[in-house]
Amino acid sequence: MRKPTIGVLLLNLGTPDSPSTSDVRKYLRQFLMDWRVIDIPFLNRFLLVNLIIAPFRAPKSAKVYKELWTNEGSPLKVYGNEITKLLQEALGDQYLVSLGMRYQNPSTAEALEKFKNVGLEKIIIIPLYPQYASASTGSSLEEAMHIIKDWEIIPELQFVSEYSGNELMIKTFAEIGKKYMKEITYDHFLFSYHGLPERQILKGSCNQYCKLGTCCGTFHQYNRHCYRAQCFNTSRLLAKELGLSEDDYTVSFQSRLGKTPWIKPYTDDKIKELCAKGKKKVLCFSPSFVADCLETTIEIGEEYKELFEENGGEHWQLVESLNKHPQWIECLKQMVLLRVSPTS
Repeated sequence: MRKPTIGVLLLNLGTPDSPSTSDVRKYLRQFLMDWRVIDIPFLNRFLLVNLIIAPFRAPKSAKVYKELWTNEGSPLKVYGNEITKLLQEALGDQYLVSLGMRYQNPSTAEALEKFKNVGLEKIIIIPLYPQYASASTGSSLEEAMHIIKDWEIIPELQFVSEYSGNELMIKTFAEIGKKYMKEITYDHFLFSYHGLPERQILKGSCNQYCKLGTCCGTFHQYNRHCYRAQCFNTSRLLAKELGLSEDDYTVSFQSRLGKTPWIKPYTDDKIKELCAKGKKKVLCFSPSFVADCLETTIEIGEEYKELFEENGGEHWQLVESLNKHPQWIECLKQMVLLRVSPTS
């Protein structure tokens, strides 16, 4: 068996260890105490999370997680483990693939521990978020660097910070969606992404370019690091792959929390608008998630479906995430090989 020389670290946000209220509360506290997630002063964040959000939200969230949970566990972790195994098989013995979660288990530290004392020449880190956001990609990369900085020997590191326009990823999302398009003629297509507070977008704006509006209509050097612009870029490419015109689809953002303004338009508002325009059959993609989770299966698949039907809609269909699709594994493989031998 060949000794591995290149480590591949896959990072995802995380999931509670179980759907129990105590484990959900523990997860929420770790997640929401991250300064990149709730970017307010520490004391304010501590009081907000530990005295208000975690105590009151945990019991409600636990009920939803119980609905999401499978016999194997959390879908996010199940698919994470499966793609880790499949990518390892696809890359071969020269590589060592490890999965880490930013919050809870398997932790990023646990995942990186597998790389120590192996004699790796290089570690390639791939966060499992196609679009860069400080609260997801930034936090995951920061945690990995925080751990690696204490190593006596630090190998060469390469980061994949975003791949919102990756051709094979786009093709895979489209392929999954097309199977539903063969069954029913849809009135409209919705691309729903996880939302972020507007202030986080503005703080990362290049030369104050971002105006939280039509500035995301094109993708170039001044907004290439903007989460919102990347989401619109993914949507344009996906729409093109699906053969859609601009009038055929809508881009929106979900999962907002609190009273501060989040990036718009909001998915729930757009659903009501589509119904008011007489759209009866909608196919919804969620291209900010590569594995099905609470935000896709429950929020989009059930809660938004109910909202759609309450407002006169007739057929709502969620397109599942990439999960363990063979082309998604090939996509990850190509990301790795490109950073090992760029000319290959």
